[in-house]
Amino acid sequence: MKSSKQGQQPNSIGSFLGEIYSNHNSQQRGRGFVIFGKERGGLFAQWLGQGKKILDLGCRDCALTGYYARDNEILGLDIDQGGLDICREELGIQTKLTDLNGDWDIPANSFDAVVAAELLEHLYHPEEVLRKISDVLKSGGMLVGSVPHAFSLINRLRILSGRKEGTPLADPTHINHFSYRELEKMLRNVFDIVEIRPFTRFKLLGRIFPRYFSFLLLFRCEKRTFGR
Repeated sequence: MKSSKQGQQPNSIGSFLGEIYSNHNSQQRGRGFVIFGKERGGLFAQWLGQGKKILDLGCRDCALTGYYARDNEILGLDIDQGGLDICREELGIQTKLTDLNGDWDIPANSFDAVVAAELLEHLYHPEEVLRKISDVLKSGGMLVGSVPHAFSLINRLRILSGRKEGTPLADPTHINHFSYRELEKMLRNVFDIVEIRPFTRFKLLGRIFPRYFSFLLLFRCEKRTFGR
C-alpha cells in the first residue's frame, strides 16, 4: 500500500496536547511500547479480519496496529506527529494528525471498522467520540477497542489504602476511569450490539466475576445494519 501523509492545522489546545503526548510517549512509554500487545492484537486481528477499511484512533507509533494491518487499508489518527511518522515508515499506512476532541474531517459512513485501543480513558467526552465513531462507520460496521479496568478488586484495594501506583490513576494522561458497568452503559448508549470481553491473569475468576478480576476490558460493538 502506498503511504500517504495527511494533516490538519491543530489549534492551540491541540498543539499543547500534542506536546504533552509526544513527551509522554517518548519519555514514559518509549518506542514500540504496547501493553499486552500479543493478546489484544491477536484478538483484534481475529475480530477485524481482512479486506477492511479501518480507522485506527490514537494509534501512536502503531505498535499494536501491526497485528491487524495485513491486507487491510488503514488510516491512523493521532495527536503525536512523531508516532505517526513511525507508522508511515514501518507500516506504510496513511496517517492524519488529529486532535480527537475536535473535528476529524472524515466523511460519514466511510469505514468498515474503527479501532479505539486504550483511547477512551484519554478523552474529555468519550461518549461524544463514540458517536463520531458511529457516524464514520458504515451500516453494519464494527468498533473494537479496550480500556483499563479502573475498578477491579485489586485497584479498589490499592486506592482504599491511599495508593494510586499500579492503578490507571497513576497515568497523568488518563482523564476518565471506567468500571465494567460504566463502560457497558456508555457503549450501549451509542451501539446496538455490544460485547465486552474481560482480560485477566485469573482466567476462571475473570470469567465468573468480570467486574472484579479483570485487568483490561476489551470490547466489540456493531452499528446495526439498516432494516435489521
